[in-house]
Amino acid sequence: MSRLHLALCGPRVARSLRRVLVICLLLWLACAIWLPGSIAAAPAIPAHGLMGVSSAILYDLDNEVILFEQNADERIPPASLTKVLSMFLALDHISAGHANFHSDVPVSRAAARSGGSRMGLRANERVRLEKLLLGMAVSSGNDASMAVAEYVGGSAQAFVNMMNVKARALGMRDSRFLNPHGLPAQGQHTTARDMLTLARAYLRAYPWALKFHNTHVLKHRGRVTRNKNPLLGQYPGADGLKTGWIKASGYNLIFTARQGPKRLLAVILGAPDVRVREAEACRLLDAGFQVCDNQAVSVAAALDRLPVQGYIKKAAPAAGRQYAQSQPASRKHLRQSRASKTAKSKMTSSKPGKSKGVSKTRARTAQQNPKATRHAAQKAQARSS
Repeated sequence: MSRLHLALCGPRVARSLRRVLVICLLLWLACAIWLPGSIAAAPAIPAHGLMGVSSAILYDLDNEVILFEQNADERIPPASLTKVLSMFLALDHISAGHANFHSDVPVSRAAARSGGSRMGLRANERVRLEKLLLGMAVSSGNDASMAVAEYVGGSAQAFVNMMNVKARALGMRDSRFLNPHGLPAQGQHTTARDMLTLARAYLRAYPWALKFHNTHVLKHRGRVTRNKNPLLGQYPGADGLKTGWIKASGYNLIFTARQGPKRLLAVILGAPDVRVREAEACRLLDAGFQVCDNQAVSVAAALDRLPVQGYIKKAAPAAGRQYAQSQPASRKHLRQSRASKTAKSKMTSSKPGKSKGVSKTRARTAQQNPKATRHAAQKAQARSS
């Protein structure tokens, strides 16, 4: 290649590189503007706090008193805790007689395309409202949340307006909601105190709604999703309520447990990871129940005697494993089914003459009619997917 050719190509290459850099910069700025939660850091943990989370609050539902709080008015994105408010409005809609649990809800293309965690909805299908509520609680389905919002509110934006009206009516003075599922949105925020206010009102209005939140597994169109609440099956008496995570919020959790006549309700916002969230949730409940049983003068004093290192452990078993352990008959049937399939496979492989004949027949068919062979393969692939 001549020097003249290199000299002519050099400026062109430089201009192309500049264009690529400018495009990359514009894309990064667009992400910073429209998806702030995706690049923002998780909230800071107070240096002198008793818990390793950004914000926490603990409430005694029987005596209606706050037992402990740490940085409870810090503004933090709610993430999927938003779905508790969305479910509250859906249950209000049912209570008012506008729908029932068996109402068929149409799934729009926008709902089916919702990103993040999903229950696996498809555009234009119709799903019972009760199953969508399970999808919100168990799968943390953003697709289910959008479908319910459009059904109850008429549109997603109208439903969001209803959410903010409901939040103000409940006394949530420092919360603002911009979507029905909690995906990152600039200006969407809440506090641990407001989430406690929401959860307390929700459980008072619909105490039976815990059946949605303590369900371990949900299956829809062959897709299996599991409840991510780390306390279910792990902490005695825990039976709800909701997890949440985006990068800007850290790991959030509304949780409740009953031991004897006492029920506690708590909120954690801004845990740095799932293990700390689970450990601190168990630790906070232990401290609360010690106070209820007169074993400690205060939750703060109890927390001092309960070092978090004693609660940090390996990740809890998957909810599906917990569910299987509670269903021994189903587990036995699964083992028998697998054993039967294995035996059939061995019997088939032990007949080489037959297999060889079948193989030769298939080979001749493929040579004589390749189009039919491709069609059969496509049908088999469609069945397997």
